[in-house]
Amino acid sequence: MTQTTSTASSSAPSSRSARRHHWRRDLVELAAVFTAVVVADTVAKLIVRGPDGPVLLVVSAATLAATAAFHTWWAHRPGHAPPNDTAHIIDTTDTTGATATGRPQHTGGEAQRPRGPGEEAAPGGGTALWRMRTTVRDEPGSLAALCAALASLRVDILTLQTHPLAEGTVDEFLLRAPAALPPRQLTAKVAAAGGSDTWIERADAHDLVDTPTRVLGLASRTALDAAELPLALRHLLGRCTVHHRPAPAPGGRPPAELPPPEGTQDGTVLRFRDPRGGAIEVERPQLPFTPTEFARARALLELDARLGHRVPPGRDVLTLPKGEEITVGRADQRDTEAARALHGRCSERTLRQRYHGPVADADRYLDHLLSPRFGRTLAVRTGSGRLVALGHLLWDGDESEVALLVEDAWQRRGIGSELLTRLVALARESGSGSVYAVTQASNTGMVAAMRGLRLPLDLQVEEGTLVLTAALDGADPGRNQARERAER
Repeated sequence: MTQTTSTASSSAPSSRSARRHHWRRDLVELAAVFTAVVVADTVAKLIVRGPDGPVLLVVSAATLAATAAFHTWWAHRPGHAPPNDTAHIIDTTDTTGATATGRPQHTGGEAQRPRGPGEEAAPGGGTALWRMRTTVRDEPGSLAALCAALASLRVDILTLQTHPLAEGTVDEFLLRAPAALPPRQLTAKVAAAGGSDTWIERADAHDLVDTPTRVLGLASRTALDAAELPLALRHLLGRCTVHHRPAPAPGGRPPAELPPPEGTQDGTVLRFRDPRGGAIEVERPQLPFTPTEFARARALLELDARLGHRVPPGRDVLTLPKGEEITVGRADQRDTEAARALHGRCSERTLRQRYHGPVADADRYLDHLLSPRFGRTLAVRTGSGRLVALGHLLWDGDESEVALLVEDAWQRRGIGSELLTRLVALARESGSGSVYAVTQASNTGMVAAMRGLRLPLDLQVEEGTLVLTAALDGADPGRNQARERAER
């Protein structure tokens, strides 16, 4: 699922402009009071025809004036000042370094939450980790002024990266700040020191790894497994969504729609040509990409292209309760013919429970399901090498979809539960917060396998389609958008 958020970036205004804003608001309130008095006078003349009319008019005017005075005093209190909608603040901790679940929020006070793993206790109060980006002028002394402003708030700069632009420079900080420091005060101080387009979010201990080390680690994971590329891009670029656009089919869209070989950068969207065919698009609505990030993503894609096809070797040998030996290992598009043969041996009921559509269309899904661009696939084979079951883990933002297909003759032997347990372990390694399965309400085997995970489970039924969601991080699985998945 793709979530799009449109926000406007600007620096925090000075206190002088804020005071002008309060005077304008007071004038509006005073005008409202006079308007109310006129209305009350009209009501008194039309309705109250007795000697109590003037008294009612005076009491109404006094009440309105007192209410306006109280509202003005209350709005100007420090703890209830109007929010300053000028900086992007995200008060969520992303334990994967990737995106996603939180959106930029405009807040006017300190964000409250329990101390996370990247925050340390201190005698005078705890500390909080923040990731912050701001744009400064490309001239001597601008960065020094920004660092001095942070030091005046007792904020420690742990890491600093610079992203040169055509005009100005984007500075990216990892900060350790006093936990009692409101994020709005931090962004206002940065704006006063010359920073603009400020963006800030909570960080954790995973962000303490320096950028070269993190990039090398992502490159190593991608070199070992082609299915790691979408995840590596998300870890590299933060809160983003990775889309794979299939290659143009004969008679379909023209090849001109593909990006050029060197890729393109368009604000919050990066587009690259996929060496395997089609295109890869990376979207991050809440924060524009910089040329530095574009170059990093392109280098990772070039590494993937040079290494070509790769799947981690190795298979695990398991013994079923009845004594049969099976092997469990990774599968990819080279196993398409074996997967089609598996479809041919499965009953129509089994295929309908798996694909929720016409049985004749089952083979059309294999190219997508076995592609490393969309997830990982586990295959179960007999001792003779025949493929008897498939388990799919498909990337879906911060969640992952799981799907199982077991040949009829090999059902009810524990194969589905074994595959599901391994797929959930892979989802945890990828940083997914939850896994979900979409099946028919009559598929009792899938329900039993999901219950066997011993995880918080949410069940949603929509017109005979069952969506089971298991939370991997302790979150409430009911918050997932099960209805939207069922409609798909």
